[in-house]
Amino acid sequence: MNKRQERDGTMESLTSDLTEEKSQQLRALLGNVELSLLYKASVHGYQASAFHQKCDGQGPTLLVAYNSSGYIFGGYTSVEYDQSGQQITDEDIFLFSFQGKIPVCIKINSGHHARLDDAEVPNFGQQLYFCYKNQPVVYSLGGNAFSINTATMYGNDAQLTECEVYKVEQSSQVSTEEKPWRNVLWTAERRAELMEMIRNHKPVVASVSRVRILMIGPVGAGKSSFFNSINSIFMSRITSKAMSGTAGTSLTTQFRTYPVKDGREGKLLPFVLCDTMGLEEQSGAGLDIEDISSILQGHVPDRYKFNPMAPFQPDEQKSSRPASLQEKIHCVVYVIDATKISLMSDKLQEKLASIRRKVNSLGISQIVLMTKVDEACPLVEEDLQSLYVSSYIKLKVQEVSSRLGVPVSCVLPVKNYSQELELELNCDVLLLTALQQMLNFVDDYLDDVGHVEGNPI
Repeated sequence: MNKRQERDGTMESLTSDLTEEKSQQLRALLGNVELSLLYKASVHGYQASAFHQKCDGQGPTLLVAYNSSGYIFGGYTSVEYDQSGQQITDEDIFLFSFQGKIPVCIKINSGHHARLDDAEVPNFGQQLYFCYKNQPVVYSLGGNAFSINTATMYGNDAQLTECEVYKVEQSSQVSTEEKPWRNVLWTAERRAELMEMIRNHKPVVASVSRVRILMIGPVGAGKSSFFNSINSIFMSRITSKAMSGTAGTSLTTQFRTYPVKDGREGKLLPFVLCDTMGLEEQSGAGLDIEDISSILQGHVPDRYKFNPMAPFQPDEQKSSRPASLQEKIHCVVYVIDATKISLMSDKLQEKLASIRRKVNSLGISQIVLMTKVDEACPLVEEDLQSLYVSSYIKLKVQEVSSRLGVPVSCVLPVKNYSQELELELNCDVLLLTALQQMLNFVDDYLDDVGHVEGNPI
């Protein structure tokens, strides 16, 4: 990939060592951006002075380093280099390392400075130094700003073969597909048709009157907001029945089951959305894997208050008999924020993987709801109907599929209602399409267990 830059009246042609695929993945970490190569150590030298001559005053930058063991790693800072001598605070700073095809991100630990903005070589958290002592070397000084494992990050091979720094700029161009990669009818007729299909849905097993759909996801991803959005559509006005927000720790502390009415005086619809405490990275916080197992098997009552320090203990008498099929969970929905997929930590990914293994072992259907698509892509923010021509959203769907190990067809992008005062057709169509797909998956699961357990179908 060739990038040109103009600086101090001179034109310079530099060739990037990044492949188009890796460049695309790094851009995906940063949103809709373009990368312009500012500095290449093999051309300009590994000296701190050369780095600052090319990179100072250039705004946000991405450093990409390569070593002889084939590792590609580096870091991003949103605060420009200025040789100010100041300690920099930068909540957006992160380190990354390609592990397989996907760059794994390490965000800064809270309460630490991002870097020292001095005249020396680039550093991250005064912990990881690139071009250390003006040599083709990366040096880890140790420290707590970033939780890094140098063996995983760069194979403990400190010898650099190249170091590049890119200017990161918001792109004015949004990449689009020639034709939609999924077909959606954005019409009032389609909305009415979906609402009617959902109203008339009858579970394929006679003993189940209303299907139970469990929402699982990180804090702030939009689980409660999805229920509020579905409730709003059927109430024909914006509602806020479930607590939702952006608190650092989970707003939902109870297990809640939310039936939805077809209008204020209407009958209950044939599904129940179950909301849980948000997943958090550290153990002893957020929802516990054992709690999820109890919920899946129908042992946890509505309004049970979770205790992150101790998993759910079922009532001795009730747990001695297996829960009925009606009480069990029939579909699991992972709710993932589209703007945070690339920054998902290893710990959270491991937690989700262990939940998926448990759900798989019970044969329960699984879907991913990818929320906040409007915040992730400017094209979609401008017009929700652009969702399925956005190359960026397509890339995000593929990334969710890869990280969570679910088929692309099971990843459903949506926009929940959050700030709106009135319902909007395109938003309704996306949300109802996702809900209808969940009901289809429930039918597949009930069809299976109905045959296995001999339930009347």
